[in-house]
Amino acid sequence: MSIFRAGLFKDKVALVTGGATGIGRAITEELLSLDCKVVIASRKEERLKEAVEAMCPNSTRLRAKVCNIRQEDQVKNLISWTLKELGKIDFLVNNSGGQFPSPVSAMSLKGWNAVIETNLTGTFLMCREVHDQWMSDHGGIIVNIIADMFRGFPMMGHTGAARAAVDNLTKTLSVEWAQDGVRINAVAPGSNIYSPTAANNYDDPTIFDRARGGIPMKRLGSPQEVSSAVCFLLSPAAAFITGETLKVDGGSSLYSYLMWQIPEHNKLPAYSWTNKTPTDEEEDPPKSKL
Repeated sequence: MSIFRAGLFKDKVALVTGGATGIGRAITEELLSLDCKVVIASRKEERLKEAVEAMCPNSTRLRAKVCNIRQEDQVKNLISWTLKELGKIDFLVNNSGGQFPSPVSAMSLKGWNAVIETNLTGTFLMCREVHDQWMSDHGGIIVNIIADMFRGFPMMGHTGAARAAVDNLTKTLSVEWAQDGVRINAVAPGSNIYSPTAANNYDDPTIFDRARGGIPMKRLGSPQEVSSAVCFLLSPAAAFITGETLKVDGGSSLYSYLMWQIPEHNKLPAYSWTNKTPTDEEEDPPKSKL
């Protein structure tokens, strides 16, 4: 399901890294619902097979390819394979990433490098290869998924540093590649986006409940809300937007509840992809004109 009009991305081809689970899976599902052809990539073959079977069985509109984005040769092969199979790459969504909670003083160099290589170097390799093999001659759109690291990222210093670098890389490439017809933006989900995949990354089962205190909207976000932001940036509605980072965090990056208290409320509910909102039982929301 999508808030955007049916067929918006008909005849388009998207490559989504980390597209089998969590936010990446929500992005893949929405792109498919908009008639896009999608290739998803991940290090784990079984995870890819399960995702294809669940999202789009018996269809050639969804394909999967094993790829470790930290490995240059595998990234080059992923891009060339996609071009051979589907003939072009209109959209690249760099969603793959990984990290673990730890104070910086306790991080080993091996752990630091693993996160930097995945979240920064992997994104660089994907951007460079899709540009050099296709978009430099044909144009295209790139969206990088980063994180809400704008006020520092205690317990996540490695990924905070890497995601801040990708934010800057996004701005740099938006200038360098404009002459090639490439738009590139980033989406920064808050750490308050709940999915079972995200929850499994933490040993603390209360971490998301505690996060609600720092969210002005007083609710957690969903992967679908991140996906819609991505699809907006891929759509013609964002044709004059490049080099920007769109935060999807319920306002948490702006809010310090030590300075201003917001009581519990439910006046900013999530949109329902079944065309009903929790506060609107009578009337369908207006259809998008995109």
